[in-house]
Amino acid sequence: MEEVVIMRVFVTGASGWIGSAVVPELLAAGHGVVGLARSDASAEALAKAGAEVVRGTLDDLGTLRDAAAASEGVLHLAFKHDVAFSGGFAEAAGADRAAVEAMAGALAGTGRPFVLASGLLGLTRGRVGTERDFPERSGSPMHGRVETARRVVDLAETGVRTSVLRLPPTVHGAGDYGFIAAYVAASRAAGRAGFVGDARWPAVHRSDAARLFVLALENAPAGSVLHAVQDEGVPFREIAEAVGKGLDLPVAELSQEEADAAYTWLGPIIATDSAASSDLTRALLSWEPTGPGLLDDLASGCYFG
Repeated sequence: MEEVVIMRVFVTGASGWIGSAVVPELLAAGHGVVGLARSDASAEALAKAGAEVVRGTLDDLGTLRDAAAASEGVLHLAFKHDVAFSGGFAEAAGADRAAVEAMAGALAGTGRPFVLASGLLGLTRGRVGTERDFPERSGSPMHGRVETARRVVDLAETGVRTSVLRLPPTVHGAGDYGFIAAYVAASRAAGRAGFVGDARWPAVHRSDAARLFVLALENAPAGSVLHAVQDEGVPFREIAEAVGKGLDLPVAELSQEEADAAYTWLGPIIATDSAASSDLTRALLSWEPTGPGLLDDLASGCYFG
């Protein structure tokens, strides 16, 4: 492993679920942090954590470009999830692509790191996906984010030390408000915990994902793809059983139509088989997850308060 160079790091999504865990890891490693904040609450949280604040949104391309140019590295964690999951995935993916081009373009020819947060959902079906895999190209609006990841890999040719860090559908832990929290709430409302077929989900604890972002910033080779995976593929049936136990609800296998009716936008997601490994990432960056697994977190009761 090369000697770590202390950097001034620009972080988008710095006050989010993962970003708010990444910022303390960066500061503890000696790096300076400049976080993008789109609200007063986010700005206050970042300042309290010890980061500098830049006010703006993913649509403020000039702000993003200037902040990236003034940094020694960029972690791009933000995405318009609120827009994406209210029917505007193509719009959110387009804004993300424009933001990437602005920030990575500002680093061209510098050799500085640019790390993109991406996703593992739907990477491969029926087998365990690896860092060498990319989903097949399709006309789906959701595929725009995959194409942005491909673009980031290719931008290594412009003299930027790019890497793509793929996250599982659940980055779990106490306080999580993502897919598992949404599934718990929908199951409570439906009066049963449902699953579809043999779907499997990879998972990682929030603290382990945060450490991997720092390792990627410091040491990931240009053009690398990384997987933040602790549990390769938890059968969703077992997730449903854990939620059923935690909520004292029956567990039921559902058809896709029943899942869509009970879980609306989450229905297709819980039915997606997305098992994935992180063997190459662990070997490349000496990353070893140490946090509790997903089923352990569910058993702890942190999702049922």
